[in-house]
Amino acid sequence: MKRVLKLSIIGIVAGIILLVLLKIVQVVTGSQAYVLLFNTDYIPMMPDWGPANFGGVAFHFVFCIVSVVALFYILKLFRLERSMLVYFAIYTGGSAILYALTGLTDRPPVVMDLMAWTYWTVAHAVYALTVGSFIKHWV
Repeated sequence: MKRVLKLSIIGIVAGIILLVLLKIVQVVTGSQAYVLLFNTDYIPMMPDWGPANFGGVAFHFVFCIVSVVALFYILKLFRLERSMLVYFAIYTGGSAILYALTGLTDRPPVVMDLMAWTYWTVAHAVYALTVGSFIKHWV
């Protein structure tokens, strides 16, 4: 239970870093990659869940926590749970592919916005390194 709590905290901290990083990118560059972080238009029933953006913010943090906990235990099966390279490859590669979900909504960014994709992917690389580093040194 203590390990799951630590992994959950890692998910929250890394999720905050991801959120802040993409918000800074939005303020500095005008890129709308930040909007995609909370966009749940492509998930049935999520767009109307709670006050404005509540569903998206809740989804973001739940996904951060669940993904860290689940990935840790999946990697543990292969004795790779402390490999930063594996976290980097999975989170960065996965987010680069998941960016395409923006094509399922009318909200920005547009799917062909290469700069938004780049910001999105780089920010998730930072997320991956944060998760991997915390797990390697704290869990």
